[in-house]
Amino acid sequence: MTTTEPQTLQLLALSADAEKKVAQLLTDEGEENLGLRVAVRAGGCSGFSYEMFFDTESNPDDHVDVFGPVTVRLDAASAAHLAGATLNYSDGLQGAGFSIDNPNAQRSCGCGQSFS
Repeated sequence: MTTTEPQTLQLLALSADAEKKVAQLLTDEGEENLGLRVAVRAGGCSGFSYEMFFDTESNPDDHVDVFGPVTVRLDAASAAHLAGATLNYSDGLQGAGFSIDNPNAQRSCGCGQSFS
């Protein structure tokens, strides 16, 4: 008789470039159990804004995805807004930075950090 592990649905995807950059930043920090927390907060010019920061805390209601050396944590409220989204990273002539391609966003502002 075989048993199966519970399956968890990946809510937020990381592009290969984003995974590589976050892994590099985590290594530079050099702290145990450090992961990337991606959150949605009320505010910004379109109603909601994205927030990303490194965090060692894991809450019981967090959704956790692991991408190689990168652990991504989403709180339950943010997970609903980020389901199916992709975190991207680009480093080009227009500058370097992270962006989120979110199919749940009905509209976004020009800065790319706020959506509704």
